Amino acid sequence: MRTSHAGRSRLVVSILIALAAGASHADEAPDKDPTRLQTVVVTGTRSVNRSQSSSLSPIDIVTAQDLQSSGDTQLGAVLSRLVPSLNFPRAPGNDGSGIVRPAALRGLSPDETLVLVNGKRWHTGALLNLQGALGRGSAPADLNAIPVSAIDHIEVLRDGASAQYGSDAIAGVINIVLKGAATQGSNEASITAGRYSAGDGRQWQGDASIGVPLGGDKGWARLSVVQGHADTTDRGGRDDRDPTSPVYGQKTQRIGEPDIRTHQALLNVQYAVAHNVDFYAFASTSSREGTSPALFRTYNSSRNIPSIYPDGYLPLNDVRSIDSAVVAGLRGTTDGGWRWDISGNYGRSRVSIDPTHTLNVDLGAGSPTRFDAGRLVATQKAVDVDIAKDLSVSWLTNPLTLAFGVEYLYQGYRIAAGEPASYVGTGSQGFPGFQPGDAGYHGRHDVAEYISLENQITEKLSGSLAIRHEDYTDFGKTTSGTLSARYDFTDTFALRGTAATGFRAPSLPQQFYSTTSTNVIGGVPTQIRNFAVNNPVAQALGAEPLKAEKSHNYTLGAVYAPGAWTVSLDIYQITIGNRIVPSENLVGDDVRAYLDNHGFPGIQGGSYFTNALKTRTRGVDLSSGYRFDFGSAGNLQLSAAYSRNHTSILSVAANPPQLAQNGLELVRVGHIAQGYITDGAPRDKIVLGADYGVAGWSLHGGLTRYGQFRVNQDPVSNPGYDQIFPARWLLDLSASYAVAGWSFTAGVDNLTNVYPQKYRAGSDGAVGGTWPYPDYSPFGYSGRYLYTRVAYRW
Repeated sequence: MRTSHAGRSRLVVSILIALAAGASHADEAPDKDPTRLQTVVVTGTRSVNRSQSSSLSPIDIVTAQDLQSSGDTQLGAVLSRLVPSLNFPRAPGNDGSGIVRPAALRGLSPDETLVLVNGKRWHTGALLNLQGALGRGSAPADLNAIPVSAIDHIEVLRDGASAQYGSDAIAGVINIVLKGAATQGSNEASITAGRYSAGDGRQWQGDASIGVPLGGDKGWARLSVVQGHADTTDRGGRDDRDPTSPVYGQKTQRIGEPDIRTHQALLNVQYAVAHNVDFYAFASTSSREGTSPALFRTYNSSRNIPSIYPDGYLPLNDVRSIDSAVVAGLRGTTDGGWRWDISGNYGRSRVSIDPTHTLNVDLGAGSPTRFDAGRLVATQKAVDVDIAKDLSVSWLTNPLTLAFGVEYLYQGYRIAAGEPASYVGTGSQGFPGFQPGDAGYHGRHDVAEYISLENQITEKLSGSLAIRHEDYTDFGKTTSGTLSARYDFTDTFALRGTAATGFRAPSLPQQFYSTTSTNVIGGVPTQIRNFAVNNPVAQALGAEPLKAEKSHNYTLGAVYAPGAWTVSLDIYQITIGNRIVPSENLVGDDVRAYLDNHGFPGIQGGSYFTNALKTRTRGVDLSSGYRFDFGSAGNLQLSAAYSRNHTSILSVAANPPQLAQNGLELVRVGHIAQGYITDGAPRDKIVLGADYGVAGWSLHGGLTRYGQFRVNQDPVSNPGYDQIFPARWLLDLSASYAVAGWSFTAGVDNLTNVYPQKYRAGSDGAVGGTWPYPDYSPFGYSGRYLYTRVAYRW
């Protein structure tokens, strides 16, 4: 663990105090003052006494109570309502990304944000988001694999932190802190149910978290479980493309929320095994299953067999995502004041995508309609040794916190082939199976060492310095550094800043993922290969071994906290070189001829991952809160936050020389993909909140403005159809009443039933009017959601 034992002990104490207060005033409205609920932070620092208000970097704290502020049961979706700099698009399909959804900070790629659980690196997902989705080409950690009922609070570090945590922490860090000790009032069971006002999308979810003491006061164990089900929503438009079609004027394309069945459990344990030595562990399992739609195949399409589907068909992908993790370790403090932590970490993500309600045209009228397309598995094994001590230095007024450690990290990635019927010929429509040539296992090792120094240099000036060196067996070595400082001009006003370098190792899926997919090119569905970068065909087309992304991060901020009012402002710039993206599809008669001449006959075209871009992201984050205490008349907590950022493409890698010599050009990043990177996320976001509590009642209001975003269209088949989607305001309201341990909540998300603007008629994105809304609307397009929740605490 990257945090100290003493710091963790203070965190546990603060949690116990908060829980005890909640237990002794169960009939009172909850206290939403974040400064009272949480003061000690453990993310981005190894100091034992660093608070959120005195942090050298911007940190958002989201409490378990905050996570209950909406009816949404997806962790990423709730966080996007609470953290303005976080985006959680709700893509309807895209080969599984509707089930395994990515979350992104500061407008960057989802895999450029590191996810920790109790300070430990959470494994990345097996699913590679390849289709037209925000974060295209990423394989990030799956936030929704962590049971919400197990979460005490979440710390979102909005700053580069590779020098502290290693790869992926370019945009920031999301550290999920689990519920711990068993105390009076800390156990809870709840059930949430709701549906959309359109009449579909019914959902229910049961949550429970139960803790028990172990060995008297020596330790505790806590089990948290989640069981839930969500039905689909469908906001597809009428298919008016072909008047001769038997389904003319009907809905043929399903877009909206997928159906998801969720089963999750997490066990968290701590036990004192000796004086000042604790054993700790947590183990989790998560299974989520759902169905994602592909594109509708018309009755007269060459990809249909009329004897099977006379009216055409909508291929569906049955997606199952299974995540498991185990972390165990020992931590303690020596008599000399050295804090130490030794831990082991195992994580596994397994994703299967099995096409159903489909066919393989090359198998004729006897084609199956359901296929086993294979499996994707990502694994992680890590061993960490972390040591820290507060040293007395004669020429320093305050102790110097020295921390150092080593980490061994192993990552593996496996592709398992599907059944032959899923990949023979063009393969199963919607998602062709993995072929034996795609299948294989790939792994790599990394050894890292780090050292950090942190000190309250004077009464007003504090600073920290961290350096981390990594040695990966695939791309090589890299070193990252972070320098942070803070100056408190008064007790209420301070400036803070960070300069950091960082990196993101090329993921194993980006290096070795290989499959056939159906992409729409010029309005026509086309079978295209995605090659591993070491594939001879990819190398003939110019592929090279992937290098690590390298970042430079600069942040300057101000904090003002007079009395009950707090406000912070941070501006930042993040420059990323060697940014990894999937290339555009290289297709055409000249490409086929080139590959034929190089000994690769019969290949229609393909793409591969490449270090294509240098980008620069600039932005600003503003947050403010004020608390009114009216005595017996209750209390009111107001909050306001604003985030704005924009990414520019500074340069694009040159055309591979072997292609240039033969008159071919690889488009590293096309017009549509550029839009994903520069304008696919909302340009800005405003989050306003109000919480009023009195005599057992708690009223919550949240108003969110999602700024404009843009969708680019094919400049050849759809020139002039790039579209800017204007900003939208969404209002969420809820009311709760607590009595004798029970709480009853009724609420509505998106009260005014707001939808994003529709695609313009004739746009490729609209697919003939069947797909009226943009894929990556930041708030989806299912409309108003009504819900109730009943909970009991003891």
